[in-house]
Amino acid sequence: MNNYPQIQELLQQRADLLARLHLLPYDGTPEIKENQSGKYLYIRKRVGSRLTSTYVDVYSEELYQLLLRNNREAREFKKQIRKIEKQLAELGFADSDLSNDVMLNLDFARANMKLSIYEQAVLEGVATTFPQTEDIIENGTVNGVTAYDVQKILNLKHAWEFILDKDVLQVPSDYSVLCHIAKLVNEGFFANGGRIRGVPVSIGGTTYKPPIPDETNVMEDLKNIALHEADKLDIAIELCLYCMKKQIFNDGNKRAAVIFANHYLIANAGGLLVIPEVNVPEFKKLLVQYYEDKDNGELKEFLKRNCHKAYVAP
Repeated sequence: MNNYPQIQELLQQRADLLARLHLLPYDGTPEIKENQSGKYLYIRKRVGSRLTSTYVDVYSEELYQLLLRNNREAREFKKQIRKIEKQLAELGFADSDLSNDVMLNLDFARANMKLSIYEQAVLEGVATTFPQTEDIIENGTVNGVTAYDVQKILNLKHAWEFILDKDVLQVPSDYSVLCHIAKLVNEGFFANGGRIRGVPVSIGGTTYKPPIPDETNVMEDLKNIALHEADKLDIAIELCLYCMKKQIFNDGNKRAAVIFANHYLIANAGGLLVIPEVNVPEFKKLLVQYYEDKDNGELKEFLKRNCHKAYVAP
């Protein structure tokens, strides 16, 4: 399809907008209701053919302004989504339904998203408890956690929201998807967090020095791995480890690699791949051996045995 690059870019833009829309705490038109006991704020929204009114809280000017901002942002997101959908239709794209197994795996991934984010944060050295991580995911902040760690967790949330979008799951697990994931996990830290690395980097704890990656080779390598005739879990692990060892981006490579592997795995109804908190020390040890070519398949077996959450279709 000659229009494939345009369609792919538009689908990613739509998925990102939908993810941001879903992250808004309130979506609807604010209204003030008053009675003898005081003033109260509600959100008015049409759901199907019904007009609903949902209570928010006691009136305050600060909350009212937040609701107004959310409403403006939601309208703008929806306007951009409609524009993109019109462009997709003009390019001949039609949404296709995901298989029942993929949809069930998607539900499984969504149900495990908070734990997946927590365990990824542990791998990155973020010192939050699971309840703190939940609070950050739900409310955007929590007492006693640095702004740096909060940003890392929110970025993981945005990246997971991106791959757990039905449109994005219809896009092949390729270089452009990986770059968008890297952009999201590096948001607020690097202006071009999704751009391929052009400078040397070093990795703590190992003598391994990854060469500067060549974009054409990376694109071809990822395509070949994803199209390889092998078990889906093996392919997901290969994608993950390739991205980690190649150090494609200036930062966030482990985060992007794990989420990218899960994009492939979920799209193929293959479960989830996340390193549990208890296994992080052993994983880091084996990863160093893998970087230094001292690995004889131990890391892949470790990931299969300890880090794969199998989804079994009914």
